Amino acid sequence: MTDEEWQVIRRVMPLPGWLCGRGGNPEGYCHREMFDAVRYLVSEGIKWRAMPADFPPWGAVYAFQRRWQADELLDVLHDRLREQVRLLEGRDDPEPTAAIVDSQSLRGAATLTGERRGFDGAKLVSGSKRHIAVDCLGLLLVVLVTAADLQDRDAGVHLLGAVRRLCTRVRLVWADSGYAGALVDWAREKLALKVEVVRRSDDVNGFV
Repeated sequence: MTDEEWQVIRRVMPLPGWLCGRGGNPEGYCHREMFDAVRYLVSEGIKWRAMPADFPPWGAVYAFQRRWQADELLDVLHDRLREQVRLLEGRDDPEPTAAIVDSQSLRGAATLTGERRGFDGAKLVSGSKRHIAVDCLGLLLVVLVTAADLQDRDAGVHLLGAVRRLCTRVRLVWADSGYAGALVDWAREKLALKVEVVRRSDDVNGFV
């Protein structure tokens, strides 16, 4: 992690209790080293116990990561980075006012069982489905993971609800025909969201 990256991250890091006069002992490991360790684990796809000796012990790193996750620190960091990217890309507003939603079915491993696994008859995929909402730059807003057999319009109730709750300035959502029907009326009446269904043209080939 560069010094510049660390300056961005440290502004959202919670201060330890001993620095805020709440007692306790100083923590034994530097937060920057902890964050570097988590980034290494994610980028390399290693197991926790395979953490290189250059980093703090894996148990300490795991405990920090769990605490950050419980405090939603990683969500806050992600949202602030997204705001900065939007401004760097020339957007006037760091907060989006429009979103795009879609889904993708993914084959599940043998360990994916029970309610987490379903069969998508249209894609012939047995596994899970990820439903995402992004802004017009493709930057992530919301992720929802379900079994693959859940229809887009049914998952859309929860996905759009999360968009409204987390991205309060979004007023327009583009979606494909999988979200057409009652969901459009429901979003307008319950969430004050306009869902515009964009249908694929029959005379267009490839990705548009």
